[in-house]
This record gives sequence, C-alpha cells and structure tokens, in this order.
Amino acid sequence: MTTRLSKALLVLAVAFFYTLVVFNNTTDYNSNYQFVRHVLQMDSTFPGNNGMWRAINQPATHTLFYVSVILWEAVTALIAWWSGIRMLRAIRNSTESFQQAKASGIVALTLGMLMWFVAFLSVGGEWFLMWQSKTWNGQDAAFRMFVVLGIVLLYLAMPEPLALAETP
Repeated sequence: MTTRLSKALLVLAVAFFYTLVVFNNTTDYNSNYQFVRHVLQMDSTFPGNNGMWRAINQPATHTLFYVSVILWEAVTALIAWWSGIRMLRAIRNSTESFQQAKASGIVALTLGMLMWFVAFLSVGGEWFLMWQSKTWNGQDAAFRMFVVLGIVLLYLAMPEPLALAETP
C-alpha cells in the first residue's frame, strides 16, 4: 500500500505543479507571453543566422501559441488531479482496479512530457533556435521538467507488487 500511496501522491504533486503553472500563466500572462513572443520572433538568436526565415512576427500567432500551451497545461493538470484522486480511492482495491486508476496518470504524465519535449525542446529549442539566446532560452528548465515527469512516469508504470491475498 505504501507504493500505491507514493504513486498517487506523486501524480497529485504533478497536478499541483501544473495547477500553479496555469495559475501563473493566467494571472501574470504577460511575463511568459514575452518569453513565447521573443522565442517565436527569434530576436535574440545569433546575428545573421541562416534560420531567421523561420521567425514569426505576428502577435496573433504569438497569442495562439501561448494560449495553446496554457490549455495543454490545464488539460494535463485536470487529468493528473483526476488520476491521483482515482488512485487514492482505489488504494485498497485489487491490482487490476489500481492499474485502471493509474491509466489516466500515465496519460497526464505523457502529455506533460510531450509538451516539454515537443513544444519547448523541439519547436522552441531547435526550430526557433532558442538555444542561441542568452536571454530567452528555456531549454534547461524544459529538460529538467521532462526528466522529472519521466521519472514519475517510469515509477507509475511499474507493475504493482502482488498483494498476499492475490498470490496463488
């Protein structure tokens, strides 16, 4: 039961984290909007780089990108909350029942990892050359979050030890 509780609490911790991220991104909208805007404009990449044709200078597109990220984070938070609560409710149930409760947590963690890997490391980091910026480079933070979520996902996906009542 300790392992199950730790898995549920870690999923709830991810839900809490994403809730704070969504809260910050909506209550202090402009701070991270500026981050997205500068990355998409590529205005702090190396001067004269050959990738500047990729830069996007339309404010409406910047807003679309940023709102999409916030929605992605909100969906991740909601699914993680739902899964963590389901896991707590199934903590004393059969292995099969707990496995079913974990499934949505696997979805939430995968969504979170995809956001950091695709949106930040791939699109921001490589397509918009964020790695070239000393000011608007979020790759370290994105990598850190990708790894944290990956560790929780690996732990959550581990099979449950059989309970004594379930052994033959």
